[in-house]
Amino acid sequence: MALQSGAFERLREFASPGVLFRGLLASVNVIGSHGDEGRSRLQTEMSPALSVKSVWFLVAFLVSAAAAGQTAKIALNPRASYIDVKARRSELKHTKSKRVRTALADLKTCSSLPVVAPPTGPMRIPMHFLQGWSGAVNPAEQVQTAVYERFELRVTSGMNQFLATGRHSEARCAQDQIDRWVQANTLMDYDAAEQRQSWFQVEWTLASVSTSESVLVNDPKLDKVETARDIAWMEKVAYHMIGFPLEKVRQQNHHYWRGLGAIATGVVVSDQELFDFGVQAYKDGVDEIDQRGAFPKEMARAEGSIHYQSFALQPLVTLAAFAERQGVPLYSYTSPTGHTIADAINFLGKAVADPSIVKVYTPEEQLVESDSPDFSADLEFYTHRFPDRKLPPSLVDALKKPTLPRGWVEGRRCWREGRKTNDYSDWGSAIYSTPS
Repeated sequence: MALQSGAFERLREFASPGVLFRGLLASVNVIGSHGDEGRSRLQTEMSPALSVKSVWFLVAFLVSAAAAGQTAKIALNPRASYIDVKARRSELKHTKSKRVRTALADLKTCSSLPVVAPPTGPMRIPMHFLQGWSGAVNPAEQVQTAVYERFELRVTSGMNQFLATGRHSEARCAQDQIDRWVQANTLMDYDAAEQRQSWFQVEWTLASVSTSESVLVNDPKLDKVETARDIAWMEKVAYHMIGFPLEKVRQQNHHYWRGLGAIATGVVVSDQELFDFGVQAYKDGVDEIDQRGAFPKEMARAEGSIHYQSFALQPLVTLAAFAERQGVPLYSYTSPTGHTIADAINFLGKAVADPSIVKVYTPEEQLVESDSPDFSADLEFYTHRFPDRKLPPSLVDALKKPTLPRGWVEGRRCWREGRKTNDYSDWGSAIYSTPS
């Protein structure tokens, strides 16, 4: 079946990119490991009738299982972002990479973008797809989510500038923008059971703003009272976001996006519980990987299966980056079936090169947009961490272009409008990960 242009305008989430990642990560680009010629190396319920003895057994089992799902308590470093801010800034200052220098020159500034007023009233965002979890998208959703995209863009622009140049004015601009939404208590007035798309939007926006905050907190000149207020709000948003029943929380890539928002927030507030939630979300994701390297729940997304394989990897790779910066070697986690995140990355590369391999999961012709700026942004981190591991050729090609400079905002817009983006002059995505 042939796909008509615009039928899948924005494959973001269920039902983000999510960030951009539907939309997150505003900052992903600044760290990978591939050269100007595109040479890239990869281098990630009780039965009501139980006997007393059975109850004691169950309690012992649950306590043991809970302990197994936690990381050893560690002294979290709130300034250890998913990248080493000071080291990366130094590298960027002396870079000779044409790709990185171009990216730096194209970065937007927070101060040049209009202030984004927080949305008012309850979050009532329509579902992304008109029916089910694939097919034609709902144009009414974009009307409601545009303000979140503008917010993410402005915050991440200031964060990017601070990371690259150390400019306090840009960090302050980003922090002040966050504080406007904090004082309006944004991202709190919704119910996951009744407003799923609103829940999804919260995970993406929190992931974006908390990852940005993990960089901004490295500016010692920021107002400490304001920053503390903003971080406390993120913690409140995170706990509300993950406080719904587990059967609802643990839904494929959404679970991973929530995990990213949780771990990033956990780091900046030094909250072990949130940090552990993120670590477990990563393990849950790797545990989903099948014998081919695919995420089965993402393969159920009809024509968007390959896209969602990539979409699920985005928060997982960034999760691992956060954990490793805190001394938790999450990339080395191996599932009970012997899989690691590398298997999912390799499957993605094979599927991009030969979409027909996805037919064992779904008969629909795949909409492959490997040149979309957010498609392979997470691989920037992976290649930076593992410079000696080789990526599938199709992903090496994807990494020749700048990726995700704005926190996935533009990438999401391309999906929504059913177009490809070949103008990368505005992306500036290489500043996070490309070798200098």
